[in-house]
Amino acid sequence: MAGNVEMTSRLWRMYADHLYNKWEKTLLWDMIEPYRRPKSFTPLVTIYVAAFYTGVIGSAITEQLYKEKYWEEHPGAAVPIMRPKFYWGPWRIYHGDLLPPNL
Repeated sequence: MAGNVEMTSRLWRMYADHLYNKWEKTLLWDMIEPYRRPKSFTPLVTIYVAAFYTGVIGSAITEQLYKEKYWEEHPGAAVPIMRPKFYWGPWRIYHGDLLPPNL
């Protein structure tokens, strides 16, 4: 039983040392933080630009595949405007012309 108590107190001592050292490190970095260089927005802007152009290319490919499928089923016919993928509202178009605005 004496060995068990020694082991427990040793674990508590290690845990206390860990917490104290963690606090010391936090204090040190909090003192240095105001003098650090600000983070760059370049990676974020790069990701946003890449995501935008990926979406543009994806939608162009989707529309082209839609046109080719329509032309296979209706050769020589004018392709109607593609219905938006993530729009579930009313969708009426007359002969390719948009509806007149509501007054």
